[in-house]
Amino acid sequence: MAHAEAYKDPGTPDEQSRRTFMANAVVALGGVIGLGLTIPLLVSLVPAQDANNEEWSPLTPEQAAALRKATDNPVKVTFNLHEVNGYFGATDSEQFFWAVKADEATMRKRRPELFGGIEKVPYPAIALGFSVFSPICPHLGCRYSWDSKISRFHCPCHGSEFDNLGWHITGVGPALRGLDPLPLREFSGKVQVSWIEYKQNTPDHIILKVG
Repeated sequence: MAHAEAYKDPGTPDEQSRRTFMANAVVALGGVIGLGLTIPLLVSLVPAQDANNEEWSPLTPEQAAALRKATDNPVKVTFNLHEVNGYFGATDSEQFFWAVKADEATMRKRRPELFGGIEKVPYPAIALGFSVFSPICPHLGCRYSWDSKISRFHCPCHGSEFDNLGWHITGVGPALRGLDPLPLREFSGKVQVSWIEYKQNTPDHIILKVG
C-alpha cells in the first residue's frame, strides 16, 4: 500500500506537455510584470535637465533687444508663447507683455504687495533689471495699453489706470489691484518669460495657470 501511495502516475505525454507549458507561461508572465514595474522605476530615477522648462518661452534676439529698450516708459514686447497641452500637444502663438526698467527699492516702495513672500507672488517681481507685466487687465480681462500722453496704462473697457510700475491709480476705474507681473529669467544664454494667468476681479494676485 505504501508503495502504491508513493507512486504517482506522470500522465500521458500530452498531459506532461500541458503541465510544462503552463509552468513556463507562469514564469514568463512573472517576468513581464517585473519588467513593467522596473522600467517606470528606472525612468523616474533619471534626473530631468530642467523639469520646468516647458513653462518658459524664449525671446528671440530681436525681442530681447526690444526688452532692453525699456526705460521709465514701458515698451511692448511680443514673443512666441509655447504651451504644452496633454491632449493637443505643443502649440505656439504670438503674445506680448509690457516691460519697464525698474530697481527693487523703488518697486518695493510703490508695489509692496509684490514682496509679501511666496504665498503672495512666488517669483521675483524684478529680474534682469526689469519688471514685466501681463497685458491682461486685472479687473475683467481686457487688454490695456500705455498712453504716453498721460504716462499711464489705460484700460479702454472700464477706465482703470495704472502707473508705469503697474500700481492702480486710486479712484480711477474699478480694478481691485495693480498689474500682474510675469516671471523673467536668463537661461542657457536666452532671455525667457513665463506666461501666467491670474484670477480676475480680486485684490490678491491668485495664480490660476502657469504656461
